[in-house]
Amino acid sequence: MGANISSVIQVLALGAFLVGFAGVALVVAAASQNRPVRGGVLLAASGLIVGVLLLIVSQGLLVVGPTERAVVFNTLSGDLERPRESGISIIIPGVQQPFMYPISQQSYTMSESGEDAGPNRADAIRARSVDGQEVSIDLTLIFRLVNEAEALNEIHRDWSNEPGGYREGLIRPTVRSVVRDVAAGFEAEAIYGVGREEMQQEIENRLIVLLEPQGIQVSSLLVRDINFSGEFINAIEAKQVEEQQLQRARTEAERRRTEAEGLARSDIERARGSAESVLIQAQAEAEALRLVSQQIAANPNLIQYTYIQSLADNVSLALIPSNSPFLFDFNSFQEIEDDFVPPEVPQPEVPELPSDNAENTQSGN
Repeated sequence: MGANISSVIQVLALGAFLVGFAGVALVVAAASQNRPVRGGVLLAASGLIVGVLLLIVSQGLLVVGPTERAVVFNTLSGDLERPRESGISIIIPGVQQPFMYPISQQSYTMSESGEDAGPNRADAIRARSVDGQEVSIDLTLIFRLVNEAEALNEIHRDWSNEPGGYREGLIRPTVRSVVRDVAAGFEAEAIYGVGREEMQQEIENRLIVLLEPQGIQVSSLLVRDINFSGEFINAIEAKQVEEQQLQRARTEAERRRTEAEGLARSDIERARGSAESVLIQAQAEAEALRLVSQQIAANPNLIQYTYIQSLADNVSLALIPSNSPFLFDFNSFQEIEDDFVPPEVPQPEVPELPSDNAENTQSGN
C-alpha cells in the first residue's frame, strides 16, 4: 500500500514537471513572436515548483504495513530512532533512512533441496550420532521478530551488515550448531525410531534459550526428514525382519502350546469319563454282590434254588443212586427260624477320582 501511494505521488510530480516544461515552451514561443511571456513564465514556475514538492513528499512519505516495522537510521546523528509503527509517517529524505522488518511469522528451512539456501545448494544438516552414524536432517524453524523497539534496533545494529541479515548471520549457524550437538547425544537407532520426537523437542528448547535474547521468538521447530547411510538402513531393516520372525515363532509356539493343552485336557476328560463309567459299573456290581451275599447269608439254600431255576424246562425227573446224598435237602429249607436276621454285608469301598484341583496341583509341582 505504501508503495502504491508513493507511486501515485510520483506520477503527480511527473505531471507537474510536464506542466512546467509546457510553460517553458510557451515562454520560448512567445519570445520568438515578440509577445508577452508572463503567462508562460507563471505556468513553468508553478509546474516546476509543484513537481519538486510532490517529489519531495513521495520520498519523505513512509507507509508501514500492518505486519511491518520500520527501523529509522538518522544519518546526521548516527543513531537509530524509535521504529515506526504501522501507518503513514513523514521522514526527511536523505536524513532519515528507513529499513523495513517483518514482525509476522517467518520460516527458515534447511534441506537437501536447498529451499531457502538456493536450488543449487544442499543445506541439510549433517551430524553424527553418539554411536558414530552419519545423519542428514531436514528441518524448518518457524519464528518471528520480537515486536519491541529496542529488540528491532538491536537486530538491525548487529546483523544489517551481514549478508542475508539475521536469517543467514544468526539463525542458520545457531540452528546448525544446536542440531549437531543434540544429535550427538542420541543413538542412531533411537533417532530412526521413537527418539526422533524427543530429539526435536530438545533442539527446540535449546533454540528458545539461545535466540530469544537476540530478539528472535521461536514458535516451533519441525524435523521434516532424517536420512541415514544405506548400510545403517539395511542393518535396521534386517533387525526388524529378525524381530518379526522371532515374534511369529513365539506366536506359533504359543498356538501349539494352547492346542497341546486343549488336547491334553480333552484326553483327561475322556479318561475321567471312562474311569467314572468303570467305577459306576463296579459300584453297581458290588451292590449286586452285596445283596446276593446278604440273601445267601440269610438262606444258604438259595444257591440250590437258583440252580434249579437255571435247569432246562424239559427236565422233570432225575434218577440217582439210593445211597447218594441229595443235591437239594428239603429239610434244610425249613430249619430257618422265624426270627432269623441275616448278617450285614459291608459296603464295597470304591476309590474316588482325582479332582481338577488335584491335577492342577500335581502338574504345577
